[in-house]
Amino acid sequence: MKKRYRFLLILVLVAVGFYFLWPSIKWYFLTPQADKEVAESSRNQIKVFAQEQADEVVKKLVAQNPDDPLPADQSYLVVKATARYRETKKSVPASWRVRDILAAYTGRTEVAADVEDHYRSRMFALKDLKNQTLQLGLDLRGGMYVVIRADFAALEKTAGTTYTAAQKEDKMVTALEVLRNRIDQFGLTEPSIRRQGADQVIVEIPGTADPEAVRRFIMGKGLLTFHIADTDALQKVREHQAQTPSVLLDAAGNVKDTNVLSVLPKGTVLRGVYQKDAYGLDELKGYTVLQEEVGLSGAEVRDAQVARDPVTGEPTVNFILTAQGGEIFYKLTSANVNKVLAVALDNKVKAQATISEAIRDQVRVSGFKEEEARDLALVLRTGSLPVPLEIISQQAIGASLGEDAIRQGINASALGLALVFLFMILYYRRAGLNAIIAQLLNLYIIVSVLSVFNFTLTLSAIAGLVLNVGMAVDASVLIFERMKEEMRLGKSNHAVVKAGFDRAFWAIADSNITTIIAALVLTQLAKGSIQGFAVTLTVGNIATLFSAVFVSRLIFDFNVDVLKVRKIRVTWRKIA
Repeated sequence: MKKRYRFLLILVLVAVGFYFLWPSIKWYFLTPQADKEVAESSRNQIKVFAQEQADEVVKKLVAQNPDDPLPADQSYLVVKATARYRETKKSVPASWRVRDILAAYTGRTEVAADVEDHYRSRMFALKDLKNQTLQLGLDLRGGMYVVIRADFAALEKTAGTTYTAAQKEDKMVTALEVLRNRIDQFGLTEPSIRRQGADQVIVEIPGTADPEAVRRFIMGKGLLTFHIADTDALQKVREHQAQTPSVLLDAAGNVKDTNVLSVLPKGTVLRGVYQKDAYGLDELKGYTVLQEEVGLSGAEVRDAQVARDPVTGEPTVNFILTAQGGEIFYKLTSANVNKVLAVALDNKVKAQATISEAIRDQVRVSGFKEEEARDLALVLRTGSLPVPLEIISQQAIGASLGEDAIRQGINASALGLALVFLFMILYYRRAGLNAIIAQLLNLYIIVSVLSVFNFTLTLSAIAGLVLNVGMAVDASVLIFERMKEEMRLGKSNHAVVKAGFDRAFWAIADSNITTIIAALVLTQLAKGSIQGFAVTLTVGNIATLFSAVFVSRLIFDFNVDVLKVRKIRVTWRKIA
């Protein structure tokens, strides 16, 4: 390959690497710590934050002198106010004052809504940015520590039987497999799952994980149920509420006004109808009354995929039922044509539709938001838990070594690099500088590749990076020593470079490939910190092959063919 094309290839790799590194750079170095803390919190906490900010901004605007210029930290309102001016066909001001901004709105509520929208969008954008970064492990930055207990008492009560110790053990093993499968598909970063005692499981998730996401994949039992709605009973509930206004359900969806139970027919239950709000939180929109008997459960779903309605474009979840489930659903829909079928997820009604005809084995349900539909499909595909789980402890924990570990890791890497670079310069002169450039590019490629896969950086992974520093220069040493031998034979610069790289190539390839094979085996068989070390080592050795052979060769070729150096310097000693 010509030098020009090799140089362009390296530039492309550097540009692509920067593209994947940019989210990590932006998150860790350019985002204020206060914004990080809010973005890493739960959706409910972000909602509270955005509403508080909106209230504060509106108060400041109203309290300011109307003729004052709009403060710089509120300049985002200009875009929103401009759109309102144009909607009402008003002249857009050339310069914005507080008076101009307030004139675009009919009241404080509208101003607060736009400010809240700004902060909500900003925090969710930062939350998305964090998901694209190189993550830090539990040993470096702490994370979420969750203790889960298998509720065998509830399972035995529901099943009407008592399980033996062997049966309970089998269900715990299955539950662990289901959790691991869900974690892999939900994309959480290198969590650790382990047993504790006979009926408990410990889950450790590095970083500041979203508590709601953790609860969703652990407690998401796939408790999807289909019920026939009782519209007559719902009318009675509405009449009761009109006569005695009250809050029927609490925040958890449980009946709060127990007086309403007196108007419910036997065998029916009152449920809330929910929709996701702008923050992705369930918002109560109304009530419905369902037959308590489950018409069909999520256990009868064989497969679930997310699609979109061809007309509305809204997310839908397409279920393919088992043979038994198809028969159950066909009988249910046949017997209830023109009645309302309700779809409940964990006892929250998400969708309702009138049955127009009998349905057998394929069901399409709408009424879910994109994320909710995707999570539901994943939970159903990965299987229902064989035993109910309850979270008995969920807490954020600090890093075991934290900032000290990060600082020590960085210092160790920097010291290792400095010593290696110093040795290469002192021993190999100008050629040592060549090796240093290749080594820096090597580290850049490693971190870029790890960023592509949102790798979780742990202490063991940092150890892999430090080890790679020492191993990477080994290839350069082999090449330089081979070049010395060619120089002793009195060959030209061009011949020395060519022979040095060609004859050292297979020795370099053999040493790195054998290490890569061993590291690849570890990535498949090992777990946790050992796996992190193996992944870093694998990527490092592949990058070493590229930088030591491809990049270093280009630098030598450039010196010989373009700069026309008279003599290649690979040692301080005189070559006999």
